[in-house]
Amino acid sequence: MSSILIKSATIVNENQQFVADVLVKDGFIERIDKHIDAAAEKEINAEGLYLFPGCIDDQVHFREPGLTHKANIYSESRAAVAGGITSFMEMPNTVPNTLTQQLLQDKYDIGARTSLANYSFFMGASNDNIDEVLKTDTANVCGIKVFMGSSTGNMLVDDPNTLERIFAQSPMLVATHCEDEATIKSNLEHYKQLLGENIPVRLHPKIRSAQACYLSSSMAVDLAKKHNTRLHILHISTEKETYLFDNSIPLKDKRITAEACIHHLWFTDKDYETKGNLIKWNPAVKTEHDRDGILKAVLNGRIDVIATDHAPHTLEEKSLPYLQAPSGGPLVQHALPAMLELYHQGKISLEQIAEKMAHNVAVCFQIEKRGFIREGYWADLVLADLNAPWKVNKDNILYQCKWSPFEGTTFKSKIAYTIVSGNVVWADGSLHEGEAGKRLSFIR
Repeated sequence: MSSILIKSATIVNENQQFVADVLVKDGFIERIDKHIDAAAEKEINAEGLYLFPGCIDDQVHFREPGLTHKANIYSESRAAVAGGITSFMEMPNTVPNTLTQQLLQDKYDIGARTSLANYSFFMGASNDNIDEVLKTDTANVCGIKVFMGSSTGNMLVDDPNTLERIFAQSPMLVATHCEDEATIKSNLEHYKQLLGENIPVRLHPKIRSAQACYLSSSMAVDLAKKHNTRLHILHISTEKETYLFDNSIPLKDKRITAEACIHHLWFTDKDYETKGNLIKWNPAVKTEHDRDGILKAVLNGRIDVIATDHAPHTLEEKSLPYLQAPSGGPLVQHALPAMLELYHQGKISLEQIAEKMAHNVAVCFQIEKRGFIREGYWADLVLADLNAPWKVNKDNILYQCKWSPFEGTTFKSKIAYTIVSGNVVWADGSLHEGEAGKRLSFIR
């Protein structure tokens, strides 16, 4: 689509709301004005709809290559754009793990062929690939991913010398999964001695405990301060961890930032009784106090961005006993509707949703010309109807795994249109797959 005219939208952007028209040409926002009288190949009547910058999800696991029985880049990017996510950053714990520059390029090649959303991929770090990590192109790759806790394959980085070197020498943002492995193993052994193999999922937050998270997160912060590393800690799951972060300086000047995920803002340990393994994530969903503390930190600026940690598994895998069931769940299609539900509950403003799911991600990762509704920027846009209730069920779930922890939930808000790099890819409940997304670039 070479030109689109959006008429009479309520624009939510850069801490304000106003009604205006938006003209999109050749992929970019050409003009924003109260009244635009111009010919366009497509005109969208957006009266009564809210126009957001497209969400940028800085943490997804789309399972390709090697785990495509769970999902792939094509299937999950379809679900993402249906949910208003126009760009994603995908993690390296695929099979094989993304530990070489060639394996990283292979994923970019898949993204270029199949992704409906804009894309970037993290380079993975292990105990023995630091030389490969240091070859990463800062202008074309979102960051380096370090698992400071158990993970898939050879991706647990637990060698102190390797961690020191990564934090000291990384040429770009280092994103960390922080859980202390020794603490987790000790907790698990304790419950195995008590209960054998028959451990209930409700003990997941006791095994992958708040202490395990804080020990690892505080260690990462200490290392980053020591080496002036650009550190981004993923999926904060405890209230205590939020106090590791500073809200007294502008985001653009921060060297240490943090992310909250949808599931840690929505579910609590009380939900294990009804949801079971469907809300088994690492780090674990914890207490109501933790959930409320994380939201407070999102609102006051100690936590900078909201993401999904979208990590699908098959229902068969999730139906296994607790110790065998994998951690993670699908979220990209329902992340923005869930946050809009929190808006309806009076817990967050529309402006803060745009800030945490688009603006701040672009600032944190220094993404070129995305994350804002600005003239001259890429047209990554989402039109939401805040008064269009719908219920999540198997018929409208687009994830390849065909389940959601939100199944049975009624959301008040629906995604009406999603525009990716100037192309309408989602409209009135249907996908439009004519154009692929673009590779993200970074100004560093």
